[in-house]
Amino acid sequence: MASGFFAILDDIAALMDDVAMTSKLATKKTAGILGDDLAVNAEKATGFLASREIPVLWAITKGSFINKLIILPVVFVLNWLYPPAIKAALIIGGVYLAYEGVEKIIEYLFHRAKKGEEVIKESKLEEEDENSEKAKVSSAIKTDFILSLEIVIIALGTAMEKEHPLITQILSVTFVAIIATVGVYGIVALIVRMDDAGFYLMKKGNDKGFLSSLGGILIKALPLVIKFLAVVGTIALILVSGGIFLHNIEYIHHLVPPSIPSTVAEFGVGIAFGLVAVLLMTGFKKVKGLVKK
Repeated sequence: MASGFFAILDDIAALMDDVAMTSKLATKKTAGILGDDLAVNAEKATGFLASREIPVLWAITKGSFINKLIILPVVFVLNWLYPPAIKAALIIGGVYLAYEGVEKIIEYLFHRAKKGEEVIKESKLEEEDENSEKAKVSSAIKTDFILSLEIVIIALGTAMEKEHPLITQILSVTFVAIIATVGVYGIVALIVRMDDAGFYLMKKGNDKGFLSSLGGILIKALPLVIKFLAVVGTIALILVSGGIFLHNIEYIHHLVPPSIPSTVAEFGVGIAFGLVAVLLMTGFKKVKGLVKK
């Protein structure tokens, strides 16, 4: 009986060892997507009132966990019943990401700059309008869903490469999904609270000395970090979407010359799909407006 108990412990230890090794490999393969995920979600989680930053970030984090709870069982079931459905879901998600990224670029390039009074009026309306906050949170959760789907699928592909048992696949992919959520949103929380940390350090240093200087740097750096993340987040949306199309649509993959660097190819393909999506959506909105009239 004792030998049976130790045999079970030995099996559990071997299983945990397999899970740890598979999770490590999967995390390495998803590192690029996690970086894009961080840039996109940090940009999505900023632009709120200071008092609303943490509640909003917590709402997005909860939405991300719910996304994972939906994605994990669905991906495993689809992979068992009909694997091509996963590819189709990825491509649809890629179109959404490309649309979001290109729409932001078009808005930045062609929309006229708002006057001071317009910005103040708009910001006041946003402060008073709860629906604006809900819309931004909803958009962040939708984007997280697509990125989470790709992370889970890449992690599952890594677990399946060495033909691990199903239990190892489930545990390792789930571990990667949890680490992705905790890691990404933990770093995002640190970024959006940089100014609070800066004020704390200035207060601690009595407005002089190293701590006070460091606090001042953090406060001044926050707007620059947010602007930087807005640019990186937009580029990340296009790169991730372009990567989805290149790796999952055989025609597109063969259409791009192999001499073109992968990053350039992904960006170009993402832009192309995004422009088509924006044109179709603009046309749809106009037709919808005419029908309503």
